[in-house]
Amino acid sequence: MIEKNQKKVAIIQARMGSSRLPGKVLKNIAGKPMLAYVCERICLSKLINHIVVATTDETSDDPIANYCMENDISCFRGKQFDVLDRFYQAALIFKADIIVRITADCPLIDPEMIDDVIESFINQEVDFAANRLPPPWKRSFPIGLDIEVSTFSALEKAWKEATLEFEREHVMPFLYDHPNRFKTLLIHHEPDYGNKRWTVDTQQDFDMVEKIIEHFFPTNDFSWLDVLDFVHLNPEIELINKQVAAKFVQSVDERVIANNRKDNL
Repeated sequence: MIEKNQKKVAIIQARMGSSRLPGKVLKNIAGKPMLAYVCERICLSKLINHIVVATTDETSDDPIANYCMENDISCFRGKQFDVLDRFYQAALIFKADIIVRITADCPLIDPEMIDDVIESFINQEVDFAANRLPPPWKRSFPIGLDIEVSTFSALEKAWKEATLEFEREHVMPFLYDHPNRFKTLLIHHEPDYGNKRWTVDTQQDFDMVEKIIEHFFPTNDFSWLDVLDFVHLNPEIELINKQVAAKFVQSVDERVIANNRKDNL
């Protein structure tokens, strides 16, 4: 049974080698790296007990580890492509009962929404809860507010049994891609804002999010509804990245694909 006093650890997935915008997680916005905004906003959650940045053991990700060390942020370094293993090992080391997955490309992540998802997860006693699932699944919150929550036991089962590359890279598809495998909860919002894109995966995304953060700067406790009001009053903001397409969950890192091609030669 899930209990409210169980340790809830937010694990932030971060690496420098983004395929569409390399180095984005430490890219500067108003004097701070994007990762700082993610960490600071998660810290405003009332339910999260600990924050860990999970990056790779590649030398290219040394800047992330160094940033965490310099700013007293817990950091775990693990496998580059097997992100599921990276999350599992981080959860194990930091003794997480409940894992909250956040990605470092979501600097507008909402702390109150994090708490809402956690509370729904606990109250409905599920193995996995999320406020979105990636394409081709339906979403009704803006992309960039993405929160996934699981029990440690469910994550451990996925770690032991998931074999497909996209299941290992995207961490939690094993928990929801078969409806009878786990008890899951997908949280929806009315009206539907699933067509809004507030994540950072390209330069256009970064330019848009930068304008939003600079508008609220120096405060960093604005809500996603504040952002919604701002972009509704300034519709030109969302035109900046309107043409950017979302990735499908079945897609894997281009370096994995390249390695597979080499193996098949």
